[in-house]
Amino acid sequence: MPPAKKRTRSYDSAKIRTAVLTQFEHVRQAVGTLTPEQLALPTRLGDWTVRDLAGHITMAVGAVSRCLEQPAPVAVEVELLDWPFATVKHAGSISEDSKEIAASAEPPELYARTAARITELLPAAPDDRLLATRVGAMRLGDYLVTRTVELIVHTDDLSDATGLDIPYDRQALAACTRLLADALAVKAPGGSTEVRVPPFAVVQCVEGPRHTRGTPPNVVETDPLTWIRLATGRAGWAAALDAAKVSASGERADLSALLPILG
Repeated sequence: MPPAKKRTRSYDSAKIRTAVLTQFEHVRQAVGTLTPEQLALPTRLGDWTVRDLAGHITMAVGAVSRCLEQPAPVAVEVELLDWPFATVKHAGSISEDSKEIAASAEPPELYARTAARITELLPAAPDDRLLATRVGAMRLGDYLVTRTVELIVHTDDLSDATGLDIPYDRQALAACTRLLADALAVKAPGGSTEVRVPPFAVVQCVEGPRHTRGTPPNVVETDPLTWIRLATGRAGWAAALDAAKVSASGERADLSALLPILG
């Protein structure tokens, strides 16, 4: 895990809570239209089928409720900007659990059950309530921000696999973009390169001469979904440059060695 720490960005609690529920509902409606043949389609996530992916999304959101049903830990173990670097070592168990959940019931039942439980438990839970998450004890407010990452990234995976045009909640997309951009600044601390993901995020990163005013000498700019795909390994740096999905200027603007951020 990178040793450098950045000041954690603040997020509007009410907006994040609404964003999680809204994006989950977007996915729920889309999954409800899928036929058995579509659920059996492959995805870009290894050997996962669409059914496995759909099950994983219910697991990711349902984790909030499961944690709220358990006793609160005594101290925070994982801060928000630790989370992107803490998930990779759990990839195997996450995959196994996702497949098990996907096989346990039909998607409409899984989504109805997950939605009912989180809408029951979440409103009364304060943001500082500690949760015993898979990666360690986290504050509820922070963990909900990570759920926007799970939801947006896997909405994109689901759209890619099925061809559906699933909506993206603006607040969920913004939070996902910002957290992954801030994680880049943690992974590569510095001020020589400015990474712009309009309209949601701008971060300074990469060691070297610090920019103080005027046009930065090293600038990377891309759109939110391209950034999210780069940060999670869904897209490659060279291919994104070739497709003009990313603009990069300056000798320190090559981020290929720093990507992906989230495994």
